[in-house]
Amino acid sequence: MNATSNSNIDTASADKKFRAPRSGKPAADAKRDAPAEGVRPKKASIAETKADVVLKKLRTPKGATIAQLIEATGWQAHSVRGFLSGTVRKRLRLPLTTEVGKDGQRRYRIVEKPIAG
Repeated sequence: MNATSNSNIDTASADKKFRAPRSGKPAADAKRDAPAEGVRPKKASIAETKADVVLKKLRTPKGATIAQLIEATGWQAHSVRGFLSGTVRKRLRLPLTTEVGKDGQRRYRIVEKPIAG
């Protein structure tokens, strides 16, 4: 048998095996189901993100501990600390303070500076 002869291989079934599946809708259906030009789809109510939850907790007068932020977001401790350092302090440039309370727990809070007037 010749090394270049591939008469035993069924290339049609091999092509079908590795092709991406079809989307299920023909192109004409996709155009018909698309919204008309200039019409915006209704926005769903905007849900509060985990970052919003953390910022809200940090703005309270007592602030929040790492444990409280973990419980509120489901993040791991290193992710919470990274958010505080990278997002709150560096990206948002918010004045984040930290204090150790009488109970030994470190609390983080955002101190809003009063507007001088």
